[in-house]
Amino acid sequence: MGVLGRLFAVSEGYPDLKADQNFRELQDELVNTEDRIQAARRFFNGNVRELNTKVESFPSNLIANSFGFQKEEYFEISDFAVRQAPKVDLSPEGAAE
Repeated sequence: MGVLGRLFAVSEGYPDLKADQNFRELQDELVNTEDRIQAARRFFNGNVRELNTKVESFPSNLIANSFGFQKEEYFEISDFAVRQAPKVDLSPEGAAE
């Protein structure tokens, strides 16, 4: 279960928290932030794919070779620890730290 799934599950256990406007705004903002990150990664990888195609395709490869353009790597994170979303702690103890 992802971070957002856990966050929504926590909200089910606290009806007052779920009804709070600030909490709903936080949920919306977290979802929007994840969507923007995914969109940026897709945009970057799409541009890398286009660059790599042009570097390998005739006649644009002649220009690419002349100016030293090379194929680039797609944005991928293989380290599982880095891929984890930040933990959101909404407990009263978490707020004091």
